[in-house]
Amino acid sequence: MKLIILDRDGVINHDSDLYIKSPEEWTPIPGSLEAIARLNQWGWRVIVCTNQSGIGRGLFGMDMLNAIHDKMLKAAAHAGGAIDAIFFCPHTNVDACACRKPKPGMLQEIATRYNVSLTGVPVIGDSLRDLESALAVGAQPMLVLTGKGMKTRLDPALPAGIPVFQNLAAAVKSLTA
Repeated sequence: MKLIILDRDGVINHDSDLYIKSPEEWTPIPGSLEAIARLNQWGWRVIVCTNQSGIGRGLFGMDMLNAIHDKMLKAAAHAGGAIDAIFFCPHTNVDACACRKPKPGMLQEIATRYNVSLTGVPVIGDSLRDLESALAVGAQPMLVLTGKGMKTRLDPALPAGIPVFQNLAAAVKSLTA
């Protein structure tokens, strides 16, 4: 099974410092949904792994998160793609949970649920915490410059050798060319 793990905000859809709190605020980055469709056409299973501390902060509830994700799933399907599963952490930093990236808990849960090793599995993100969680489980982190990616690229803590791509479409092209 070819598995790929994508962060949501800043990779698939435009991010906001004020959080994505409703389906109306969720807008795809141009080319991202088509990139998911391309992955599917090449036999990849697509998993989304996303921190959603807006829940823990009381900015929105599970019903709203489900509505946002429903919009994303329908938009991906409209573009010819499918997202197999969505894993999310609803906690804030103060909760000190094991699932909030950069901790590897969500990725470990994906490995357990799919009964796979994540060694070498591409994990595409726009923030340092996405990349750190991938490294913690032996996955292959990939940085996109959308969302927080431009800022992340300049972070002195960015591990050397991480592949950098303009956006999800470019990262996917490198995997399916």
